[in-house]
Amino acid sequence: MRRHHVLGSIGTLLVVTTMAAACSAPGDRPTVTPPSAVPTEAPRPTLSLPPTPSRPASPDPGPLELTAARVAIRPPQHGSFRVRGTYPWRPSPCVRPDRPILDGRYPGTLVIRTADDGTLTVAVTLPFDLYLEGIAEVPPTWPAGALEAQAIAARSYVLSTTGWAGEQGAPLETPICGTSACQVYGGIPMPQPTGLRRWYSAVRDTEGKVLLYGDRPADTVYFSTSNGRTYGNEDVFGSSPLPYLRPVVEHDDGASPLAHWRVRLPLPDLATVLQAAGSWPAGTRIGAASVDGATVTLSGGGQTRTIDASSLRDAVNTWAPCRLPRRYPTDGLPVTIPSGWFTVSAGPRGLVFEGRGWGHGVGMVQWGAYGKAAKGWSASKILAFYYGGLRPRPYPEPGTITVIVATGLRSLTVDPSRAGAVLGGQPLPKGTLRVSGGDAVTVTTSG
Repeated sequence: MRRHHVLGSIGTLLVVTTMAAACSAPGDRPTVTPPSAVPTEAPRPTLSLPPTPSRPASPDPGPLELTAARVAIRPPQHGSFRVRGTYPWRPSPCVRPDRPILDGRYPGTLVIRTADDGTLTVAVTLPFDLYLEGIAEVPPTWPAGALEAQAIAARSYVLSTTGWAGEQGAPLETPICGTSACQVYGGIPMPQPTGLRRWYSAVRDTEGKVLLYGDRPADTVYFSTSNGRTYGNEDVFGSSPLPYLRPVVEHDDGASPLAHWRVRLPLPDLATVLQAAGSWPAGTRIGAASVDGATVTLSGGGQTRTIDASSLRDAVNTWAPCRLPRRYPTDGLPVTIPSGWFTVSAGPRGLVFEGRGWGHGVGMVQWGAYGKAAKGWSASKILAFYYGGLRPRPYPEPGTITVIVATGLRSLTVDPSRAGAVLGGQPLPKGTLRVSGGDAVTVTTSG
């Protein structure tokens, strides 16, 4: 059995904005979007208070219907909203296509608008500290040093990517997304995980602490698990080298379940995957595979195809869970082939991928921070290790931030945690609000 190291691109599992994505939560399994894709994210909305309701308010209006291009729903005092939404159904070639849903609980004011196609975009404007408390990037049971390092990195990242330069307590006007394309914002967890208050304490205990490069927040990207080192930002993102995003050797992320992984892909499964991807003739078996450097050569039924390992990984990650959902991903992996740091070998029955890590490879290694905190490192020391010696410094924080939590919804329901929510200037009793899209947003209360 011959084995070759794949010299493909560094694992860019996460989508990037500005310079890079921050990270997906270690240990959490992200949604792998097959060709039945969730609608792409609409442009960031311009948020504003809604116009006067179409029906005049009264002290006891009973059921209320409000129709407008945008609506804002203020929460009850010390309350929140549970928001559940559905996406339009789209035909899919997948065996068991997942229909994505939105189901989350959020503090703050909901702002809902329609896109040109009539679908709904949902954003929440909330206090900045509550936004950080809702960041869902690492388990709250981790050591305090790792949690505080994550809180400071998350705070620095959002201030850097949004271009924040305001005074203490001023609103942050630039919205940020709530997915791994920015930072994963989960709102108020349902149910609450063990140790959640430890994460809240880490946010409070690091209030106002930011990593600064010069007089600006640093772009503190981070990722889950390394292949034994990190990379310079220019190597992964193609941006100008930054002094605080230099490669370091990583010895402390071995506790990650993705520190080492192995995936077998039998030849029949490989044929199914590549036929779906349009890279192998339909109805033709793959009889043999060989590997030479970063390319894989397949043959069978009088056909021969050569595919580079990076393209093969993309095809497998897209189509294996789509066409063979009972088999892939395997062994609890978040995706079938988690990173671009792998070797591939060919045998008589198929291919074997062996690799390390998960994520883009730049900045703080979250499982490395876990390992260092377990050794007794402080948050300041952990951050200095990954970010070129930068240590936390005081910096003004916004008072509020707006997070886009969903786009492309067909309809949704909103359940206030208690009575006292306000819609179009009208206080509401506790009850479900039903919201639909189209030419305008229509909100109907149950009275």
